[in-house]
Amino acid sequence: MASSTEAKTSDDSAAPLADGQAPATGQRVHVHLRKIPLLAELSDEEIARVTPELRFRQYAKREVVLHKGGRGDGLLFLLSGQLQVVDITEDGRAIGLRMLSPGDFFGEIALINNSTRSASVVATSSVLVAFLPAQTAMHLFSHSPSVANQMLRHLAQKIQRDSEFRALLSINNTAKRIYTYLVLMQRNQGDQGGEPGGQQVLENLPTHQDIANMINTSRETVTRALLTLVQQGIVQKDAHRLIIIKPDVLQKLVQG
Repeated sequence: MASSTEAKTSDDSAAPLADGQAPATGQRVHVHLRKIPLLAELSDEEIARVTPELRFRQYAKREVVLHKGGRGDGLLFLLSGQLQVVDITEDGRAIGLRMLSPGDFFGEIALINNSTRSASVVATSSVLVAFLPAQTAMHLFSHSPSVANQMLRHLAQKIQRDSEFRALLSINNTAKRIYTYLVLMQRNQGDQGGEPGGQQVLENLPTHQDIANMINTSRETVTRALLTLVQQGIVQKDAHRLIIIKPDVLQKLVQG
């Protein structure tokens, strides 16, 4: 795991920064803490308490950020890149559980329960992560109403997403399972991915292999299913995003 580094507080209280050095590259990093959703509504006093505690860690693609069974020693924030939460089966096969995007936090369950990590987190691209030690994170959970409220909403949404994902995995038809996954991605991104005319844009689309790992199929099957949607004019695929041109037609495919 990449080593940690010191963080310094900015004098600009209107736009608090965490200023540190990413250990893997030696480059300086400047992070606007109020742009991290969980920390956005903290008071200046709370920001001042959090900033010196942050440690920055950088990971290369496919490097493990958290190991299943590891100690819940802190809360982590994804600042750039993309991560995948995975579980490892007894036969060593990786099963993808969900994707994480910049602004997301993770590691909260083991922290709250004072237990070990229930899954691993793997970088699907080069990533920069901020680490907040357990004691400081738990202080925020218990003393900051804005953080507590966001955490409650996050846990409720997580339960709902996990329920939807279990229902997805129960679908026998593989193509329908892939189409349902796309609809769930569209729903989770909400209005941010909308375009005129009802089109939806799925940003930071996982690789075909990552999608296959999450929905228990092969990369080739995912590729064929997406190619079929492209040929039918339902979607348009770019390098790292998917434009759903006809979301109503995709929904009908999901409904059978």
